[in-house]
This record gives sequence, structure tokens and C-alpha cells, in this order.
Amino acid sequence: MATFGNLSDRLAETFKNLRTKGKLSPADVDSTVREIRRALLDADVALEVVKEFTGKVRERALGDEVNRALNPAQQVVQIVNEELVQILGGQQRRLEFAKKPPTVIMLAGLQGAGKTTLAGKLARWLAKENHTPILVAADLQRPNAVNQLQIVGGQAGVPVYAPEPGNGVGNPVRVAKDSIKYAIDKQYDTVIIDTAGRLGVDAEMMKQAADIRKAVDPDEVLFVIDAMIGQDAVATARAFQEGVDFTGVVLTKLDGDARGGAALSVASVTGRPIIFASTGETLDAFEPFYPDRMASRILDLGDILSLIEQAQGAFDEEEARKVAEKFATDSFTLDDFLKQMQQLRNVGSIKKMMSMLPGAGGLKEQLDNFDEKEIVRTEAIIQSMTKAERTNPKLLNGSRRLRIARGSGMTVTDVNQLVQRFEQASKMMKTVAKGGVPNVPGMGPIPGAGFGGGRGKPQAKKKSGSRSGNPAKRAAENAARASGEKPAVTAGSGGGAGFGLGAKAPAGGQDPSPEELEALQRFLR
Repeated sequence: MATFGNLSDRLAETFKNLRTKGKLSPADVDSTVREIRRALLDADVALEVVKEFTGKVRERALGDEVNRALNPAQQVVQIVNEELVQILGGQQRRLEFAKKPPTVIMLAGLQGAGKTTLAGKLARWLAKENHTPILVAADLQRPNAVNQLQIVGGQAGVPVYAPEPGNGVGNPVRVAKDSIKYAIDKQYDTVIIDTAGRLGVDAEMMKQAADIRKAVDPDEVLFVIDAMIGQDAVATARAFQEGVDFTGVVLTKLDGDARGGAALSVASVTGRPIIFASTGETLDAFEPFYPDRMASRILDLGDILSLIEQAQGAFDEEEARKVAEKFATDSFTLDDFLKQMQQLRNVGSIKKMMSMLPGAGGLKEQLDNFDEKEIVRTEAIIQSMTKAERTNPKLLNGSRRLRIARGSGMTVTDVNQLVQRFEQASKMMKTVAKGGVPNVPGMGPIPGAGFGGGRGKPQAKKKSGSRSGNPAKRAAENAARASGEKPAVTAGSGGGAGFGLGAKAPAGGQDPSPEELEALQRFLR
């Protein structure tokens, strides 16, 4: 979510300054609110929205809920999070489907906002939700718009209704109206109408969009807006609301590096909810919009729910169960490793997934330097191996590793590192599968990790006898313990700090002799 990256950094830095304060004074609150105001304005959030937002935050931050809190800084973060959710629309709103199919969805927005690509993304998402969508090419003005929609529809695996060639030829209102009859005849349950846009708001575009809406009476009119458009976002949204009106908003290009905060203003200014967000160029980079999750991402609090949903959609539970059994029986092979890597790729961008973790803002540099193609290189190495080599990596001698390196376009060092990582991962997962504590390379056993509910090996009871290296002294101490007496601690016996220093001398005891001190100094040298 690069669009709100700078806003996230600014807000995180503001809250960091609060953590050292046990109690917040009015001056502290005013300073924090002032920094939040600057961060929002720098992110292109509309001025009226910023004023309303910071006013509510200040009022609540000076109230009793913060004064009575054990951790005022966390309470202020919570207040900002709740108010940010309200700016973004409050509760999540889903698409409303018609009681009698087909459901008609009309897309509206400026040219360049990404309507045509978004139509394909929406159609693909609906198909995954067990709907039968059809795309309608009603943008007959922009050059090759019809052809582009047909290409996008082919990529999404969704049919396209395009009776007119476009490029200025054809009546978009008639095409939209006829598409409803076509969908009923062919039993498509959702119709997605891609309409024409302009480089700016004009009367001709608004009239055409209004005529299409009147002709088809859509169940949903989605206003598609570029998240990087800047302050024009609010003016454009108001113009479309007055000229056509819309039921929901779709944010596109949320993966861009512009400030993008103006998109946050749309829901608050128009009173219309944000329903979807487009987060990349691929057709799968599309997700329902959750105001609470987006607020958490902006405040660097993570988005674990979205991460889990993505993982559940990509990973096969039955396959995961089989892999767990293979770990437990020590039969996990490089072939299984390859399948896991491929499933990981199906989830999507690893950078995007890691950015959903709480505190990911502190790992920004590491995420930027992460190479997504590392998985592709790993796949190439494994696929250059024979079936026997994947099953039994111990067969990989020097000549075989050289052959694999050449076949995959990598080096022998790369092959060696992959085999080493595979062996370490297998050993760790086998330990976990059997209820043990994994030994992380370079860290040793994880302290306090009671995997398996304590099913690992019980620890041996420590011996309570004397640990002295002097046999006579050891016998005397053990005899004293057996009789119930406390063994005497003598100088240099190991009681107290290291090397016997810092031990309390027993009653009537003597200080170390000069010979003993000299021997200790020689030892330390």
C-alpha cells in the first residue's frame, strides 16, 4: 500500500513521541493534533475533512477516556484509529444484488482512472464468488476501448457483449439497454457496463452517463477514482454525484507512490461508501474495502485478517495436512518444497503480505530490498534436478550440483545454499511436528517455546550434590547435606560471583591468602 506510505510514516513518528509520557497535558495533545493535521494535509486529504477529523480527535484526547487510561499514548492511537475508520466510511458495505437476476453494475469515472481494467477485475472476482458475469462494451468513444475490454475479458475468462466496433461508432445507450436482454436470454446473473470517460468533467460525458443510467436502471453505480489524482478527487466526486449520482466508490492504483490521501476524503465528502480497492496491475490485485482494516494499515497496526483470507484462498488444507504428516515421518522432499513455494506464489506479492504485518513500517527498507524473483530462482534450481535427486538430496555430489547450476542458470553456491536451507527447514519442522522446540540457526533453542503442550522430553532433574573439584571437600559437603546442615562456603569455593569473588566469608573465616590472590591474577591474565 505504497499510496499511504508517507502518511503512515508521519503518523507513526508522531505517536512515537507520545510513548515516553505517562500523562498527557493539553499542550501535548495540541502538539500531537497539529502534527496529525500536517500529515493529513501533506497527504492531500481535503481541508474540510482534516478540520472535522482533528477536531474530534482533540476533543476526545482531552476527555476523561484518555486521562483515566493506564497508557495515554495507546489511547490516543485508538482514538485516531476509530476516527480514521469513520472517515473511510465506518462499516464495510457489500455489493447489493438484485432479487431477480441479472444484477446490473454500471461503472463511471474519468478517462485514465482504470475503469476498463477494473471491469475485468470485478468480473473475475464475481466469477470466483460463483456468479456468472458478462462485460458490456459501452465505451464507444475512446480509441480501441472495445478491443481492450475484449482482451481484459479474455484474460479474466468472462464473455464480453460488444455489438458495436467503437472508435466513435455506435450508440452506447442502446448497447447498454440491449445487453440486459442478452444477459437474460443467456442466463448471466451479473451485467457490468463499462462507460466512457473524459480527461475532465464535461456536460457531454455526464449526459451520456445519465442516459445510460436511466435506460438500464442499475442496481449499483460504482464511481471509479484514481487514488493518485490529488485534490481534484473531491471536486470530481461531487461533480459525478450531482450529474449521475453513484451508490459506491472504487479506489484504483493504491499501489502507486503518490500521496493519495485525497481518496480518503471521497467517502466522507460524498457520504457514499468505498466498496472495492484495486491494489496492483494483475487481475487478482482486487479486494473488498474494509474501513477498519485500511485504517489499521495506515497506522501501521497490521491487517492480519486480510492476510489470513489471502492465505486461505491460496493454500489447500488437504495438501497442508499431507505436508505435516511428511514432516513428522521425515519424508518431506524437495518436490514437496517446490509445491509449497508455488502455493506461496499463488497468494500474491510477498512484499504486500509482509506489509500487512503489525509494525511493518519499521521494516520498510528491508521490504524495498526484498527480491520477489528469489522464489523463481529457487524453482529453477529444483526443476533442474532429476526425480531421484529431489527425493534424496544426499545424491547431490559436486558434479551433479554443477550440472544443476548450469541447467538453472545459477551458480554452484546458489545450489549449495538452497540444499542447506532445505535441510535446516526440514529439521526444524520435523522437531515442531513431534512436539519439540525448534533450534533456530544462530539462535539455539527458542526459550519458553512449549510446542505440543509440553509433549517434548522431560528435563532431567538437576543433581543437588556438591560440585566441588576437590574430592575431600566434595565428600565433606555431601556429608553435611546428608546430615541436614548447610555446607560452609569458603573463599574461592564458587559461592557468590564468578571465580568465587563476591562470596560472603563464613563467620570466623579468613581472607584469601596472598598466594591465592596471585594464583587468581595469573588465571585472569
